[in-house]
Amino acid sequence: MSTPTNTQDGVTVFLTSATQADVHADGTVTGIQAADGGALRDQVVAFVQDRAQRLGAAATASLIDDSSHWTLTVEPDGRVTEAPSALAAEEFAEVAPTSTAPIPVVPPHFSIPVASAPPPVSAAPARVSSPTPAPAAAPALVPPAPTPISSPTAAGAKPHRPTVDDLLSSRPRVRPLRATTGWQGRVRRLSGGLISPKPSAAEQSKHEQTTRVQKRLDGPRTIVVLNPKGGAHKTTSTLLLAATFGRLRGGSTLAWDNNETRGTLGWRAQHSPHHRTAVDLLNDLERFENPSVASLSQLDEYVRTQVDARFDVLASDEDAAATSTIDDAAFDRLHRTLSRYYRLLVVDTGNNMRASNWVAAVAAADQLVIVSTVREDTAASAAWLLDGLAEKGFGDKVERAVTILTSPSEKPDRELEQRLTDHFGALTAAVTTIPYDDALVDGGTIDFDALSSETNDAWLRAAAVVADQL
Repeated sequence: MSTPTNTQDGVTVFLTSATQADVHADGTVTGIQAADGGALRDQVVAFVQDRAQRLGAAATASLIDDSSHWTLTVEPDGRVTEAPSALAAEEFAEVAPTSTAPIPVVPPHFSIPVASAPPPVSAAPARVSSPTPAPAAAPALVPPAPTPISSPTAAGAKPHRPTVDDLLSSRPRVRPLRATTGWQGRVRRLSGGLISPKPSAAEQSKHEQTTRVQKRLDGPRTIVVLNPKGGAHKTTSTLLLAATFGRLRGGSTLAWDNNETRGTLGWRAQHSPHHRTAVDLLNDLERFENPSVASLSQLDEYVRTQVDARFDVLASDEDAAATSTIDDAAFDRLHRTLSRYYRLLVVDTGNNMRASNWVAAVAAADQLVIVSTVREDTAASAAWLLDGLAEKGFGDKVERAVTILTSPSEKPDRELEQRLTDHFGALTAAVTTIPYDDALVDGGTIDFDALSSETNDAWLRAAAVVADQL
């Protein structure tokens, strides 16, 4: 494609195909797409005419494709003329000594009928050697006079008025990624955007992972976090996955403690004004089974909003004297109702693989997440879990599962980590690792803002891998 050359009015139209064009004007690019060449011409003419009306004078645009340049002039009243551009004439003059081909009347991609075609321009030598003292000058190359073209206005029809669809279709297809971190971001800020280096590879990767997490879902999704051993970081993983999805997807995410008796998800979450749990919600579930008479805001009486991380927590039973348990039927009722109010349900599970609510959660899962610390005992428990799931008929879910390995100390065992990565990588769809973080050691309420940037980046990678499977 030829190099952009703006006209005096600053409009250049690149004809990228028979039905598409990119209009460069005033430092911006407007994409135009039409059903056919005629419709494309009308939209380009309408764009230039709108400019002419705003200027109160004729507006000129340079039409460019792979093989020709053309000038389109539109008067404020809609009259249209076309002619080869000065750039086209210069290019023709350069090749005139060796070429006799006429300048094309109309760019090939911009196929429109014209009233009459300009005559071919005869080639003449640019320089002629002569022994006489005053050699005759070569004939000047004069572009043909503009040829009037019939326009809708001239024929009595109303000119095209841009609609809201035209405005929306003119938006950039992809917004350019601007550097915000590193020296690239500092240079862009200090120069006020006049110097804008390309973002670093790390920032581009982070942007790509964020886009994957924010993928559009055509319905609610359930992510179930599993390992039948205590201390495997199930609860921590549930909260940090929910926090990552909640922050980047704008809420509508629930972290749910599906323990048949008592779990610790509610204890690790940020405090709320109430202490209601899944058992309380189950007892009042009829209020929410008909969405026409209930709302998400009414669920605030049962869930614990994590304001900083933009997700909710549904805790398991915290009554030490209680004797009731959540079974598979109770889980199914809760899951069916909560799926009407949340796009993502991240479910923490207990340690009893034989519990009916545990099996019900696996059956309802759209995505399994197998978690383990980089230790022999928790990893063996996770491997035993995968064997059991395959025997229970969940082999397809195991193959699509994601394994998350978390480091239990500042000095991880790299050899063991590699062994575990190889083992779980052969059984599940992906394996990702999480570094050690002092902010998670005490086992108390998680302060999401206290996490290191390395931890946040690792959970973003993990969430992107999980999102790929949804």
